[in-house]
Amino acid sequence: MKKALAIVMAGVMALSLAACGGTTSSTPATSGSTATSGSTASTGSATEITLWTYPIGSWKDSATVEGFIAKFNEKEPDIKVNVEYLDYQNGDDKVTTAIETKTTPDIIFEGPERLVSNWGAKGLMVDLSDLWTEDAVADISKTSEAVVNACKGTDGKYYEYPMCMTAHNMAINYEVFEKAGALQYIDEETRTWTTENFAKALQAVKDSNLVATPAIVYCGGQGGDQGTRALVNNLYSGSYTNAEHTEYTANSEQNVKALQFLADLKGKSLVDFNASMQASDELQMFANGTAAMSFCWNASNEAQYASQVNFTPFAMNFPTDDGKVELCGGIWGFGVFNNGDQARIDAAKKFIQFVCDDSVQGPESVKATGFFPVRSSFGNVYEGTENAERMATFQTFLPNMGDYYNVTGGWTEQRTAWWNMLQQIGGGADVTEAANTFVETANAAAAK
Repeated sequence: MKKALAIVMAGVMALSLAACGGTTSSTPATSGSTATSGSTASTGSATEITLWTYPIGSWKDSATVEGFIAKFNEKEPDIKVNVEYLDYQNGDDKVTTAIETKTTPDIIFEGPERLVSNWGAKGLMVDLSDLWTEDAVADISKTSEAVVNACKGTDGKYYEYPMCMTAHNMAINYEVFEKAGALQYIDEETRTWTTENFAKALQAVKDSNLVATPAIVYCGGQGGDQGTRALVNNLYSGSYTNAEHTEYTANSEQNVKALQFLADLKGKSLVDFNASMQASDELQMFANGTAAMSFCWNASNEAQYASQVNFTPFAMNFPTDDGKVELCGGIWGFGVFNNGDQARIDAAKKFIQFVCDDSVQGPESVKATGFFPVRSSFGNVYEGTENAERMATFQTFLPNMGDYYNVTGGWTEQRTAWWNMLQQIGGGADVTEAANTFVETANAAAAK
């Protein structure tokens, strides 16, 4: 097994920690026009539309996006696409201002948390059900039913048309596990392990004295909280919300058992509940070889830290008691704000179909994100590249993506309540009381 990873493609590097607590920023700019307003008009025979894109891989790079637009204009010369690049520090504020001033863009590129459960639920988005043909539903469903469900609002309308996805996993330091005799506790072929063997592996690593910290439950903020959520939910087959995504259920018997399990591991110095760390800090500890594992890993992070590690980060599923892994995932796609101009709406849909569905452009659009296609028919879009083998490994995690519960109401508030709860448990609070407080806070936010 290789001892170090090669430097990987710039598109994946650009994504960095956007999904795991880091911030990726870009300078807002426009292409094709100097207009900065999201509202553009249909003039003469040409239709002018605006795309706003969050920094998803190389979709924050103007040269990349303008290249895609040029390809689009080869087929649709009468549609002019202006672009503005958002960041995750003030992008939401910019969209909120645009909504208030009625200057929203025609197209916006992000995920269901914003497109469906926020702006779609508020009646601001166009129903994209006509893009969801039988073929599209069948093709995407083969990859993940969760993607199809996440793009649909509670009213049955589709407010997002997806392009790419990923399943967040965890990773271990392979050489540390090997020297500690802990590889016996994992299934290397399926990259799975049981809850019982997870605890045994932690003990073996601790006894080896090869690293300062076997594992870190980071709880200094919301960054990378998908890792700690997946860890807790998988240990004893718990669920984070109900099936209808109307209530949070983190205080279920299974989840309380999992939280107590982690608290007990802390008592044995096998897990560190660290109130000063977010995922980016834990990832750096892992890359430095200080921690034996990371709970916030994916293809993007492997690329980010490739030049720093002097060991083999071995991607793993989260440990489970029943063998059924349910990973948290990310879904990114396009929504259309309803600006009342049918010509612009139609033009926006044509652009979305081109970048998502075109047999040539679609795979290129996905590769620019550093993630994976939602369309199963696209296969391995990284085949033939220097990253083919590495990315194929991460693509094998996609079928394990569980329920996409991120569309539940009160999402922002519950994220804060989650890391507060972990801090309380790490500080010795009663696990059941802490979990109940979390659920009360989160459900109160969801009910608003």
